[in-house]
Amino acid sequence: MNQKREEPMEQYRIQPGEKLHLKDVNPNDDTHFPKGKAEGKEALLRLNSRLETLQELLYAEQKHKLMIVLQAMDTGGKDGVIRHVFEGVNPQGVRVASFKAPTPLELAHDYLWRIHQQAPGKGEMVIFNRSHYEDVLVVRVHELVPKAIWSKRYEQINAFEKMLTEEGTTILKFFLHIGKDEQKKRLEERRDNPEKRWKFNVGDLKERELWDQYMKAYEVAISKTSTEWAPWYVVPANKKWYRNLVVASVIINKLESLGMAYPEADFDPKTAVIE
Repeated sequence: MNQKREEPMEQYRIQPGEKLHLKDVNPNDDTHFPKGKAEGKEALLRLNSRLETLQELLYAEQKHKLMIVLQAMDTGGKDGVIRHVFEGVNPQGVRVASFKAPTPLELAHDYLWRIHQQAPGKGEMVIFNRSHYEDVLVVRVHELVPKAIWSKRYEQINAFEKMLTEEGTTILKFFLHIGKDEQKKRLEERRDNPEKRWKFNVGDLKERELWDQYMKAYEVAISKTSTEWAPWYVVPANKKWYRNLVVASVIINKLESLGMAYPEADFDPKTAVIE
């Protein structure tokens, strides 16, 4: 029987009602794995194996649903988390939902319409690469709609996520927190490396100019929407290997706490003779 492990990564969880100040969060932090990068990568391989087992159990049981939200500034590591943390999981039960600029059809509906369609079904794990939070981040920073509209969305998002959890969905939300200097380094690497240049977008430089506005938008959004039922974790993300360890550890701890079990066979194995 699985028991919930002690979870040191809880220090990165934003408690309900807590006011977040990102300037007080060290993006270089590696408190819970001081052994360094090489051993950190080895530890991640062990976590990959455990996550693979738990994901198979989730899929077999067909009872729980897991929704993982990844948000970050450009180059923050959303794709890296998906690639490294979920390495080895069965794609039959795992899906990535990416949310880019809304289409005309999506704009014709409320902002949560396209999100709800991607919510996980029973036995499924869905990873949101960006999410409904764009509607209180990009929309706020670029003033795409009046404050009177986006300011109501925090409460609406909380209600939406609470409904999902009451219907059996477990929600974990991660903000991958990198420093501005680290982003500069990563953008330069994309620009200068021919194999990474395809990921470089000149438009990202315009967004970088709005760094302070984005930090404020994230602080408010996370503070207002980190709830008991859908918590936010602010993950130090300058060190990619440590970022991956934090995310994997939190997910594994949550899955282990669900008390999952393989379903009983609907036949007597003794009578199922294979010739």
